[in-house]
Parts: sequence; structure tokens; C-alpha cells
Amino acid sequence: MRSVVRLLLLSTLVVMISACASNKQEEVLPEQTYYENARQAMDSGNFNEAEESLDALETYYPFGRYAEQAQLDLIYARYQNLDLEGARAAADRFLRLNPQSDHADYALYMRGLASYNLDLGLAARYFPIDVAARNPGEQTQAFRDFSQLLNRYPDSPYASDARQRMIAIRNRMAELELHAANYYIKREAYLAANNRARYVVENYPSAPAVEEALIIMAETYQFLDLKKGARDSIALLRENFPDSEAFNEDGEFVADRLKGENRSLMNVVTFGLMGDE
Repeated sequence: MRSVVRLLLLSTLVVMISACASNKQEEVLPEQTYYENARQAMDSGNFNEAEESLDALETYYPFGRYAEQAQLDLIYARYQNLDLEGARAAADRFLRLNPQSDHADYALYMRGLASYNLDLGLAARYFPIDVAARNPGEQTQAFRDFSQLLNRYPDSPYASDARQRMIAIRNRMAELELHAANYYIKREAYLAANNRARYVVENYPSAPAVEEALIIMAETYQFLDLKKGARDSIALLRENFPDSEAFNEDGEFVADRLKGENRSLMNVVTFGLMGDE
């Protein structure tokens, strides 16, 4: 009997200690304490701890004096913590709760920045990944965010960087189209390659990829025996890139990108389904 009583007392003591510990963990600190803890953590580069303090601040004081700043800091803390989805979600929440805030431009910029880097992830930091060869994924969303920032806040301190990133996204998208065009060339699907190259010229006219796109257009037009298209492409190439390696010393177009079997035109345009039997 005494053993049973001791066991019950011991169990009760354990439960009481656990309850005390739990109550201690759930103790709500003053609003300013959470904010100061978060700022100190961010200043020291401890963004995990900063997130915890900011989350607690939002939980216990959603309408307090530090609420708006805490939401902004949470965007930054999550971004620095490489939680790009979380940073974007935090930016969305800030814009939804504070549409007229003086800091809305920052939230838009950070949302775009998170999307801009979301496709890359950690791998791009350590491995030589060709960004242009990857699916654009969130790049279009980043472009929209940066475009919205420039339209709504043209004088924002973040406008210049957003503009440069939009140019980088445009160049990235153009390079992606070139990768597709070169893929079709390897498959000897020259009509499809021509369409991809033409898309670059028409939609990304100031991208560096335009030179190669014009070369592909000219040569595929020649192969497809579309003389006017070939002449126009070569003329555009000569006008915009007079020093292109596609021209020899006499200024003649001599590019030779279409390497493969000597297939008939019918075989090419039907992707190998007809001709050359």
C-alpha cells in the first residue's frame, strides 16, 4: 500500500512539475520585449530566433504599436532564413492588412525578390546551374511584382533594383526560348526552331539573345527555302549586329548551325513523318 501511495505522489509531482514548465513556456511577455528580442536577434544574424519573437508578437499583440513593423521585419527575417515561400506569404499578408502603408513598396519589392529567387533555391548557391535552361516558374510572378512596384511607386528607393531585375528576367526568358530553339535544331525540327527564335526577336527585342535568334531565323528560313524571310533576318542582323561572327570578312552570311542529316524539306516540316523514305 505504501508503495502505491508513493507511486501516486511521485506521479502527481511529475504532473505538477510538467504543468509548471508548460505554464512557464506559455508565459506572455510584454509587447516591447518581444520586439526588442526580435531586433537584437536580427542584428546578430539569428533569424530563427527573430522569427519566433515576431511570430509571438503577432500572436499576442496583433494590433499593438509594433504590429506593422513586426510584419515587415517578419518578411525580412524569413527571406534571410531562406524561407522564400514564407517571405512571400508574409509580404502578401502585409499588403492585405496595410494597403495604404508607406512601406507597401518594400513589401512589393520583397515579394518580387522572393519569387525571383524561388526557382533557384539552395542548389544555385553551390552548383553551376544554368539559370536560363530552367523552367521560368516564378519569374513571371516576380516580373509582375516588380512592374507593379514601378507603376505604383516610381520614386521608391527599391525601384532601381527592381528595374534591373526585370531586365534580368527578360533576358532569362529570352535565353530560355533560345534553349528551346537549339533543342529543336538538334532534333532537326527547323520550323519549330524558327518559331522560337522569332518569338525572341518579337517579344524581347533588347535582349542579348536577339543576335543568336536572328542567326537561327536566317538559317532556318534558308533551309526552308523561304527567301524573303531569310533576307529580312540577315538584314536585321547586319543592321543591329554588324560585327556578328555570322558574317565573314566579305560581309556574307555564312552561319552553319544546322548540322545533321541531309533531310528533305518535307521530312523536316513533318517532323520526320513524311519524306526520305
